Amino acid sequence: MEKKTQFSIWYFIFAMFAVFTLHDIWVQMRSTEPLPYSEFQKLVKEGKVADIAISDNTIQGTLKTPLSDGRDKFVTTRVDPELAKDLGQYDVKFTGVIESTFLRDLLGWVLPAVIFVGIWMFAMKRLAGKQGGMGGFMSIGKSKAKIYVETKTGVNFDDVAGVDEAKAELEEVVGFLKDPSSHGRLGGRSPKGILLIGPPGTGKTLLAKAVAGEAGVPFFSISGSEFVEMFVGVGAARVRDLFEQARQKAPAIIFIDELDAMGRARGAFGGMGGGNDEKEQTLNQLLVELDGFDSSSGLVLLAATNRPEVLDPALLRAGRFDRQVLVDRPDKQGRIQILQVHMKKITLAPDTDAEKVAALTPGFSGADLANLCNEAALVATRRNGDGVTVEDFTVAVERIVAGLEKKNRVLNEHERTVVAYHEMGHALVAMSLPGSDTVHKISIIPRGVGALGYTIQRPTEDRFLMTRDELENRMAVLLGGRAAEQIVFGKVSTGASDDLQKVTSIARSIVMRFGMHEKLGNVVYEEERQNFLGQPGAMPGERSYSEETAREIDCAVREIVAEAFKRTVALLNTRREILEDTARDLLVKETLDEADLTRILKRVEASTDTAGD
Repeated sequence: MEKKTQFSIWYFIFAMFAVFTLHDIWVQMRSTEPLPYSEFQKLVKEGKVADIAISDNTIQGTLKTPLSDGRDKFVTTRVDPELAKDLGQYDVKFTGVIESTFLRDLLGWVLPAVIFVGIWMFAMKRLAGKQGGMGGFMSIGKSKAKIYVETKTGVNFDDVAGVDEAKAELEEVVGFLKDPSSHGRLGGRSPKGILLIGPPGTGKTLLAKAVAGEAGVPFFSISGSEFVEMFVGVGAARVRDLFEQARQKAPAIIFIDELDAMGRARGAFGGMGGGNDEKEQTLNQLLVELDGFDSSSGLVLLAATNRPEVLDPALLRAGRFDRQVLVDRPDKQGRIQILQVHMKKITLAPDTDAEKVAALTPGFSGADLANLCNEAALVATRRNGDGVTVEDFTVAVERIVAGLEKKNRVLNEHERTVVAYHEMGHALVAMSLPGSDTVHKISIIPRGVGALGYTIQRPTEDRFLMTRDELENRMAVLLGGRAAEQIVFGKVSTGASDDLQKVTSIARSIVMRFGMHEKLGNVVYEEERQNFLGQPGAMPGERSYSEETAREIDCAVREIVAEAFKRTVALLNTRREILEDTARDLLVKETLDEADLTRILKRVEASTDTAGD
């Protein structure tokens, strides 16, 4: 597009050059050769001038007898009479016209115009910006969507793992695009729009590309932020242009990433009405386009967002986005499948098991797992290994979750001792309570910004429902570090600040969200508010309960945390000897691996059986 524009401009410049040249030649052929003013005066004195016509600057007329070259007409430029008189006394030939060259005249006309056009083009390109060959002022209303064909997406459903439910929903769209008559034989139609909702990194964009790759249709990909420019109306023009391009190549898929950048609720974050804002005009045009095409034409709109709560209700209604597909973080089985996809790209050790690695990564998204595989490969490369082991993946998890190892951060002996007892307190409580996640690794090597030590637990299974007993067990594990400090040193340190935040959050959720407190009953006090558009979002400082209830909530939270701490202290007191021995061992080794933890677990189980007897 840019090359075509440049060609047109140069063609215009050469055309103007030719016009000026031809005009100059034509003028020279048709015009009378100028006569020097001194010759004119001489002819007047000799009586050879028949008649003249005088203007401000020129004199033209007819001669009584033709000159030697046959001319009987003349034209000359007037000269100041006093100057002409002085020059005539000394027999100087003079004229009022300064001789010029064709090139100088041409440059005097063309060069300023060329410079002006060049400056104008440069300014407009800088103003509008270059967008992959589609920029410039002349194309500012054009869509910037990238068009991929099947061979360029390079993605199909085999490359997408861990989101089986979402794939099943989108396979139906592929069927409609490939064979609309068969899938619509009972009167059904393909969804006009499908909104992919989920946290960042879960594979929404990858799924959209896989749909295009499976269906073998053109894939128009654009981000919602690319519709909005500084000029009002540009976004709406780009929406129109995008759908026009897609109609010409139908069947096709239009994919808008980060839809919330252009689809925010109108009036919710600014003026109440108007509709003159650039984002609102862009959204209005998108709504019109969604109403204006028939799904039988082969156009399917896919969009992705991780903030569905801020989208305009008119955008989400049926007939525009007919279907919403949740692309959530994968469960353990999904993580295994995703790891198997990414592990094909790296060299693994023979005993590396994707299931063990998946157990270390609860809450990881697909992007996190891809990054994990890359980090593990780099760790194995740094140690000159022949393949990536589970230990390399463990180090990579620690690096991602806890941060970079701070080998230069030297703790004094007392601080190292406190950290060792703190981490062993977490581990012993986790090993002692039923249903707790398995302890995978303990270390007192500082990492990241503030982590002086860490305890990694590995869930044995994904959990979606929890009882109050299980929540209290989780609180006890979090309080194990502070309880160990209290038992051994008789005082506590600031090292449990993050643990206390998590404990307080769990206790407040027990009271306010889950209705698990006996006195406050089955009532939710942390209800989700809605704004004036009916969307989530409470006004700051609002609450729907009295001051007396707020005081009861605070008392209940303190009571739950206090009981959990008391229980944790009692549990560690019964295992004081194990705590002392393991903390000393941790101070020597700095890191306890799975073999060390297995031996500790056997001692804890034996002490539990003895206490039970």
